[in-house]
Amino acid sequence: MKKTAFSLLSLVALNFAAMAQEVEFQEYDLDNGLHVILHQDKTAPVVTTSVMYHVGGKDREEGRTGFAHFFEHLLFEGTENIGNGKWFEIVSSNGGSNNANTTNDRTYYYENFPSNNLKLGLWMESERMMHPIIGQEGVDTQNEVVKEERRMRYENSPYGQVINAVSENVFKKHPYKDPNVGYMKDLDAATLEEFKDYFKKYYVPNNSVLVVAGDIELSETKKLIEDYFGPIPRGEKITRDFPKEEPITQEIDAEFHDKNIQIPALINAYRTPGFADHDAYVLNMISSYLSDGKSSKLYKKLVEDQKQALEIGAFNIAQEDYGTYLVFGLPLGETPLDTLSQEIEEEVTKVRDQLISERDYEKLQNKFESNYVNSNSSVSGIANSLASYYLLYGDTELINNEIDIYRSISREEIKEVANKYLKPNQRVIIDYLPEAAQ
Repeated sequence: MKKTAFSLLSLVALNFAAMAQEVEFQEYDLDNGLHVILHQDKTAPVVTTSVMYHVGGKDREEGRTGFAHFFEHLLFEGTENIGNGKWFEIVSSNGGSNNANTTNDRTYYYENFPSNNLKLGLWMESERMMHPIIGQEGVDTQNEVVKEERRMRYENSPYGQVINAVSENVFKKHPYKDPNVGYMKDLDAATLEEFKDYFKKYYVPNNSVLVVAGDIELSETKKLIEDYFGPIPRGEKITRDFPKEEPITQEIDAEFHDKNIQIPALINAYRTPGFADHDAYVLNMISSYLSDGKSSKLYKKLVEDQKQALEIGAFNIAQEDYGTYLVFGLPLGETPLDTLSQEIEEEVTKVRDQLISERDYEKLQNKFESNYVNSNSSVSGIANSLASYYLLYGDTELINNEIDIYRSISREEIKEVANKYLKPNQRVIIDYLPEAAQ
């Protein structure tokens, strides 16, 4: 009876996902190479204007890290037609909100406005691309802002350097080995001309995508886009040739010391393929199986049943060129980190050696169906997804059919991918320790 009820629940979830409205969009290129994606949604009088640039922390020279993240801040300083410090004032006084974020692979700027301010949003983003003021005063100001952010989010935050600890041990050649925010000594040493050259190279129409989503008229929006973005010159073609990493074939033991913690942590990390690779989708499912929710294998075993961990989590950190799969655990009481590592490996071994149960497989499928429905529940979320799928995955239509990839993943494939990437000889074990432990 229980099995029948669960299967019925699965069927309802699948039907609900099937009824989720398909995201309709139009896409085209301007003559200068700017890719444009339009999504019309008249359910609410709001509009999102956004630009994603294909530039992130990995786009740097040795000794000049952190430029992309620095520009995330610098390009709010002002333009030839927007006064210094006036950007946020203009947005808020017109009923809008805005922000930006940078990863190792891309930088994303966006504004959310009432739909009658579409023209304003497009003008502001065209100003950012065509007329930014990159001067020494702005560079000096934002240098201090970035330093303070680094101190607050990383250097003075408990466990704030976990990702850095993983990256510097999993990667030896690829730029992913360095923090996305870079090193402050590199920014301090950079000249104004270097910053100007960086902008000229990467912040160009043919290295970006413009997405406009919400309550818009398509023909009017296309004309505004041509008016504001059409005159911006095309940049030089960008080529990337990052060094390739050698496979990890022998377990690596490492330590990282954090002055802000008292409880040590364990990190088991593996290098995995980039997020567009089919195997990366399978690894996402394995992460969910191991640690998403209180009924997941690692949480139930180590936190609830054996009470050996305060916290446990498995994550497939998605990046364009390589991913990083890590399991992070905080031990409870006197539990040694070695014991925690052994217990984690026991569960990973089961995934490598056995098919997960039919029941667990159905739960996974239901969870990803639900995530799919929720991911397209807002105009701003749709805009972000459209930009990412085009610029990073090379397939905008994934916004509608990525769920089919998850639906196609079998129990056998989960076992196969775990064997391919999550073996003990492919991992880095990091003891993340209080600084006093040195």
